[in-house]
Amino acid sequence: MARGGVAPSWRKPAGALGIVAWIFVWIILVTSFSHWIGQLHVLAQLPIYVVTGIVWILPLGGALRWMETGRWRRPSGAQ
Repeated sequence: MARGGVAPSWRKPAGALGIVAWIFVWIILVTSFSHWIGQLHVLAQLPIYVVTGIVWILPLGGALRWMETGRWRRPSGAQ
């Protein structure tokens, strides 16, 4: 057992590997469309890459919550 009597959780290393895998999948997905995006005007490319650069973060909230609590969603009534 770890210090303080709490057993270490397997969720943190599994979640960290899952996050790294998600980042690689997202990179492959976005770069697979780069040929078509690259043909657009630079000002049309900008919002596409800004959105794709932010959207990948959204699923991480649930993953980080699961790593800490073992639940994917917030308990009802939680802020």
